[in-house]
Amino acid sequence: MRMRCSVAMTAVLGMPSVWAGDLAVKIEIPRLKVAEYHRPYTAVWIEKADQSFAANLAVWYDVKMKNNEGTKWLKDIRQWWRKSGRELQWPVDGLSGATRAPGEHLLTFTGAKSPLDKLPAGDYQVVVEAAREAGGRELVRVPFTWPPTAVQSNKAKGERELGAVSVDAKP
Repeated sequence: MRMRCSVAMTAVLGMPSVWAGDLAVKIEIPRLKVAEYHRPYTAVWIEKADQSFAANLAVWYDVKMKNNEGTKWLKDIRQWWRKSGRELQWPVDGLSGATRAPGEHLLTFTGAKSPLDKLPAGDYQVVVEAAREAGGRELVRVPFTWPPTAVQSNKAKGERELGAVSVDAKP
């Protein structure tokens, strides 16, 4: 009986952690008053406290271009490209999406069925990076702790290419 219990405990302890919890990321893309407006290519990902890559959440680019040519400019999202983007085969199911118009956009993730399910407990940052043709680049980081033990709400604000970015985590 003790042997079975030990084997069962070893099997349970050896399994990767799956945390319950939800994460909501709200991203504002501001309306810019420029002569030639292009929607930004945008990447959303999670970094560990040391700024190393942890998981991708979303990549918005021109997915409808013929012959997948929209991927040609993904490298303009420089930080994300260096950390993760160049290693992926496009399009990526569940990650790739069309560029977004000015306004607020909400991404929601449930811990057990998302990139969050493999995150070990710890401090992280949601990173949002936007790059726009005939425009600029901007990167915003918003901290959070996973798994959340209480409701968390953190915000940051871009200066030009991104508006307010908020991250809400709940157990």
